[in-house]
Amino acid sequence: MARAENRIASSTVFSVLIAVTACHLMNDTLQALLLAMYPMLRDSYALTFGQIGMITLVFQVTASILQPLIGHYTDRRPLPYSLPIAPAFTLLGIVLLGMATSYPIILLAAGAIGIGSAIFHPEASRVARIASGGRFGMAQSLFQVGGNIGSSIGPLLAAWIILPHGQSTVLWFGAIALTAVGVLSGVGRWYSRHLRPKNTGRSMPVAGHNLSSRTISLSLLILLALMFSKFVYTSAFSSFYTFYLIDHFHVGVQDAQIYLFVYLGAFAIGTFAGGPIGDRIGRKAVIWFSILGALPFTLALPFASLFWTVALTVPIGLILASAFSAMVVYAQELLPGRVGMISGLFFGTAFGIAGLAAVPLGFLADHTSITFVFQLCSVLPAIGLLTIFLPGAERMKAA
Repeated sequence: MARAENRIASSTVFSVLIAVTACHLMNDTLQALLLAMYPMLRDSYALTFGQIGMITLVFQVTASILQPLIGHYTDRRPLPYSLPIAPAFTLLGIVLLGMATSYPIILLAAGAIGIGSAIFHPEASRVARIASGGRFGMAQSLFQVGGNIGSSIGPLLAAWIILPHGQSTVLWFGAIALTAVGVLSGVGRWYSRHLRPKNTGRSMPVAGHNLSSRTISLSLLILLALMFSKFVYTSAFSSFYTFYLIDHFHVGVQDAQIYLFVYLGAFAIGTFAGGPIGDRIGRKAVIWFSILGALPFTLALPFASLFWTVALTVPIGLILASAFSAMVVYAQELLPGRVGMISGLFFGTAFGIAGLAAVPLGFLADHTSITFVFQLCSVLPAIGLLTIFLPGAERMKAA
C-alpha cells in the first residue's frame, strides 16, 4: 500500500475521509445501542453483572480476534469490497437483538455486531490513512472521532426511543446499517478504482526504518500496556457507569444515560484533538499527557458527589481519548507498510481488552460493589509512566 499512499500524498481527499468517518459514526452508534440497553436487558432477563460482562466479552472478543487477522491479510491483498459487508453483519446483529427472547440470542446478536466491527475497522482505517494527504494524525483522529460521536449518541437514542418504547424498537435502527452499506459500497469503488496497486497479489514494498527490531518490539509492548490501562478503565465506564450512577446515587435510568452521554461526548472531543496535536508536537508528547494526565481525575471520581462525578468525567474523557489516535499513528510509524495489521491489532486490542475486562469487573461488582470497581480502576492511568521508554521523534526518522 506504500505506492498507493505516495500517489496522493500531496492532497487530502476529504470526501472519502468524511464518508468513512460517517460510517464509523453509524457503526459505533449501533454498537453503543447494545451497551446502552444493558439496564433494560438486566431487568427484562434478570441478568447478573457477570452475565452483563459476558455480553460485552462476546461482542468485544469477537471483534478483537478477527481484526488483526483481517488487517494482516489485507496488507497483502486489499479487499475494497469487504467494506459494505461489515454493516451487513451489524444489521444482522441489530435484527437479532430486536427480536431476542432469550439470553443466548442476545449473545449471538452481540457476536454478529462484533464481526461487523472486525471487518470494518482495518480497511476503513487504511482508507482514512491513504486519503489523508500525509496528515496521518488528523485523518486518524477524524476517523476515530466519528466512532466516538456514534458511541456518545447511542445512549441518547436508547434513552429517548428504546427504553420508553421497548426492546423491539431497536429494529428501527437497521436503517442506519442499510445506509452504511450504501455509503461503503461507494467508498469501496473509489478505493478499488483509484488507490489499489496493480500488483495487489504481491507483497508491497516496505519502507526502511532505523530502529532495531528489539526496540520496535519493546515499543509495541509498551503501547499495548498503555492500551490496557486506557481500555480497562473505559470498559468500566461503558459497561457499568450507568449502574454506578443508579446504585450509588439512585438516579433514574434515563438520567444515567444522559450522564453517560456527557462522558462519551467529552471522549469524542478528546479523540479529535489528539491526532492534529500529535502531528504538531509529536505522538509521544500526546501519549504522555493523555494517559498519565487523567490520573488525578480518576483517583478523585469514586469519592465525589453526583455533581462532581459528572463534572470529573469531562476531563477524564477528554484526556484519555486523545491517546488512541496518537498511539495508532505512532505504531504505524514503527512498522511502515503494515497499516492494516497495525490498525487491526490496535482496534482489536481495544475491543479485546475491554471485553476481557468486563467479565472479571462484573463478577467483582457482584461480590463487592460497583463503587469498589471504580476505586480499583482509578489507579490504572499510572501505567502511563511506561511512556518514558518509548523512542522520541528524533529516533523515529526513516533510514
